[in-house]
Amino acid sequence: MKLIRYFLFCLASLPLFASAATVDATNPYTMMAIVSQTTFDRLKAEQGKIQANPDYLRTVVKEELLPYINTRYAAYKVLGPQLKKTTKEQRNDFVDAFTDYLVASYAQVLTQYTNQDIKIEPPKAIPADRTIVSVRIDIVDTKRPPIRLDFKLRKNKKTKEWQGFDMVAEGVSMISTKKSEWSGQLRTEGVDVVTQNLITLAAKPIRREASANE
Repeated sequence: MKLIRYFLFCLASLPLFASAATVDATNPYTMMAIVSQTTFDRLKAEQGKIQANPDYLRTVVKEELLPYINTRYAAYKVLGPQLKKTTKEQRNDFVDAFTDYLVASYAQVLTQYTNQDIKIEPPKAIPADRTIVSVRIDIVDTKRPPIRLDFKLRKNKKTKEWQGFDMVAEGVSMISTKKSEWSGQLRTEGVDVVTQNLITLAAKPIRREASANE
């Protein structure tokens, strides 16, 4: 399960995002292909800087990944039925905290980057009325069987661009997992307590960990 979680929060998240200046987000398949290469190339090129200062990975995540994730939509999905019980200020605070938590989570697992390869599902025709799609990616590692990942993306009706909001590895959804993990506390202690917990978690320093191959 630890291995699945590693790919879910690290490698799985990479293909969802990239620099808006270089990626056409109107096609989720081509977007993911370009973003994957861009992100992995940067990680590979800046390993020296990352090894010296793992916290630098927060910058990489913010610049390469964050622009193409709909953090508000993802955060609202996690809040679930508790969303209706929050004020606008509470919602905004939760989204900000959830975003910082995601940045820290992605940065932490990226310390385990070991130059894995990815195989992206070929482009498919998307019906004009489709607003949610899943794109498959296989994580290829020479020391273990390929791992299948399915990424959920949502189409913005106004801009027609696609944004990632969830990822599924071995049948495990990130959104569903976090919703289940925090639902009890949200219900009994309220969104403000969970928001503060997320702020605390996000503030923890990024530390290099042994890779999955070490």
